[in-house]
Amino acid sequence: MCVETSRLNPVRWSSEQRSVCGIAGPRNGPYGRRANRTSSFFGVHLRSFATNLFPVTLTAALLLLGTAAQAGPKIETWQTANGALVLFVAAPQLPMVDVRVVLDAGAARDGEQPGLAAFTANMLNEGARDWNADTIAERMENVGASISVVTDRDMTSVAIRSLTREPAFTTALETLAGVLAAPSFPADALERNRENILIGLRQEQEQPAKVAQKALYRQVFGNHPYASDPSGTEESVRALTAADLKAFHDRYYTGANAVVAIVGALDRPAAQALAEQAVGALPARERAPRLPAVPDLDAATLEQIEFPSSQTHVLAGQPGMARSDPDYFALYLGNHILGGSGLVSILMDEVREKRGLSYNTFSYFIPLAQPGPFLMGLQTKNAQAGQALEVLVDTLKQFAATGPTDAQLTAAKKNLTGGFPLRIAENAEIIPYLAVIGFYGLPLDYLDRFTDRINAISAEQIRNAFARRVHSERLAIVTVGGEGGKVPVPVPGPAPAAGGPG
Repeated sequence: MCVETSRLNPVRWSSEQRSVCGIAGPRNGPYGRRANRTSSFFGVHLRSFATNLFPVTLTAALLLLGTAAQAGPKIETWQTANGALVLFVAAPQLPMVDVRVVLDAGAARDGEQPGLAAFTANMLNEGARDWNADTIAERMENVGASISVVTDRDMTSVAIRSLTREPAFTTALETLAGVLAAPSFPADALERNRENILIGLRQEQEQPAKVAQKALYRQVFGNHPYASDPSGTEESVRALTAADLKAFHDRYYTGANAVVAIVGALDRPAAQALAEQAVGALPARERAPRLPAVPDLDAATLEQIEFPSSQTHVLAGQPGMARSDPDYFALYLGNHILGGSGLVSILMDEVREKRGLSYNTFSYFIPLAQPGPFLMGLQTKNAQAGQALEVLVDTLKQFAATGPTDAQLTAAKKNLTGGFPLRIAENAEIIPYLAVIGFYGLPLDYLDRFTDRINAISAEQIRNAFARRVHSERLAIVTVGGEGGKVPVPVPGPAPAAGGPG
């Protein structure tokens, strides 16, 4: 889940930024609601059913890294006095600066208090230092700047956009430093936000897509921290106190736990001074401990949830890959062919074009600090749910056994690498990549090498990676729908032998 918690006019999101936070289309619609002063927690309405169901985390920026493959910006890096990692790209063309502070303070750090990370982040703009929420909003709006806060499973990020001219630059930077280091968690704002969150959670219970999403994450991740939805539960949100939020802030909002990404019309000395002012008031302390490993599923599972609707949401998944996975490029490119390339994907051909079982179907990986999920899904008529799932799973089996054809591989490589180098031309398009590169410890030349690494992948590497890593016989399956009774859905059987037909 990607939660924007700004009370202000939102940052002007580019297509890349929207992909970072799972925002590729309107923020309202059947799978989401607009973020505003009364409802800050939202699921977003994306350009496909896949992303409607699963708003992606900040890590999804790297699923589009081809945008800078041949024209990567020069990245400079250093550490602040309190241990924050800084990544900086000079962009002198316009008198603007974008700053994004990313903290290892996502929902995976909630522990036994689901929703704690997101609630804490949501309160940052509600009061800091001697400013109340209206003062913070007015400070930024009066100088044409913006501030936003986003939380997902791995991280929380606080971002500003401002002119580099005064008084905008100093005002925006002081505001960023204040909300990061000195939030006040005022009681009235806390209760107002709690009620907003509870309203959102109740609304999600009426959305079969959200019901399915939450159930699938529980099935895939079990007792792992990734199983919990970032927005929490009604019970947990009601129980959270100001003291809980302050303790979370004290533990995770630290210099050693932060990455600062800067893109703008600054030289390095000015960027260094900016970084120190932005996070210098945070205590140094230590980086948050590594998250526990994600265990593989031992067997297939099936959860059927009755919902009064004429359509059934069918979802399947399992633990996928971490951001640092050595099979990353083979799995990414393979999935683009299988179900990540829209109308030209294999799943769309098998499910929609040949059989007319669903308007849209998808598959994708969400790489996180630990292995995030591999997801597949569709929406279909209740009576067709069993058949649609069978086609979905059989297509995965076939692909894992045989891999892509040469024609499919060539088309996918051209699609991912061709025509992208000029796409990163603005500060707002570069900043998400810097944040991800810094947070996950990727090499500074990652953008420059993306095209070469994609082009180096063979069909056999894809087949081998899917055969080893994607287990069609051990999928967690969730269905939501079936008015008047449960939908008969078969649990998948063993996968075919590698190299054979599905």
